[in-house]
Amino acid sequence: MATQVFADEELERLRGFPEVGRDELFRFFTLTPADVAFVDPGRGRGPADRLGLAVTLCTLPWLGFVPDKVSAAPPVVVARLADQLGVDPDALRSYGRRAKTRTEHLRLVAKYLGWRLPTTLELKELDEFLLARAMEHDSPTLLFRLGCEYLISARVIRPGPVTVVERVAHARAEAQRETFDRLAHEFSETRCAALDGLLVTDPEVRMTRLRWLSTGPVEASPAAVKAEVAKLGFLRGLGADTLDLSVPPAERRRFLATVGRRLSTGAGAARSAAPLPNPADAAGAVGDRRSRRSGAAVRPGHLRAGKQGRTHDAGRAGRARESR
Repeated sequence: MATQVFADEELERLRGFPEVGRDELFRFFTLTPADVAFVDPGRGRGPADRLGLAVTLCTLPWLGFVPDKVSAAPPVVVARLADQLGVDPDALRSYGRRAKTRTEHLRLVAKYLGWRLPTTLELKELDEFLLARAMEHDSPTLLFRLGCEYLISARVIRPGPVTVVERVAHARAEAQRETFDRLAHEFSETRCAALDGLLVTDPEVRMTRLRWLSTGPVEASPAAVKAEVAKLGFLRGLGADTLDLSVPPAERRRFLATVGRRLSTGAGAARSAAPLPNPADAAGAVGDRRSRRSGAAVRPGHLRAGKQGRTHDAGRAGRARESR
């Protein structure tokens, strides 16, 4: 399921360290005195363990998770932390040979910073967040990014990318069902049959009615005005002026209109013998056409990328004070 969104190489990239920018380097990889005390050699840790623990400490707020191979951290990151700790950067090569060490260090870091492992409750809250966003955006890659940023803002350690992608797929399916449930009362058998008819070539206009409705005038002339008035009359004959599409969010309506406009003549011929699986798709195109004809503006969607996922890390000093 995950490979439908990300290729195998991309999934591997999402499990490891990305490149680090200059701003990120100074923002996330600057140790405070409290951080240095946390990895202090007085706790009986050698150079490799101290450096590996420091990489884990700084990586969790940066990525929202810590890659299994801590020793593969970007060299510039390792060099910066090693300089602050006064150890040899090459010491990291021997870190984490025991999986138990990495697991224990991640547990200590999570406790120090106030992060949590994803339990059933946290994953349920993630599902609710993704469903709300899926009602606004249908892009799986965008939903994946928003989900990761949400987990960072909630200080929940991100599970594997496949797990997140599967929850994104579930949220998209739930958004489809939720949309249908909210609009089902608008679609009688008669209205569904009329919407199906939009996808069938009409001999009178020599194209599908959906394409006819979507084709605007090419010149300002009495004939063009008459043709547009005829389309308005056709829409009213379908009852488009009484169709209430205000229940779904504006961004969802825009998505439905896009789906409706993409329906081709060939698809209409193939589907003319059966009702639409989701009549809201075609209705979205009709509603979009109606709103543009009546002068109603459709508010464009806004990407809520959520910089809130990074606000809690305005500075390393603030992070350390909050966690202690």
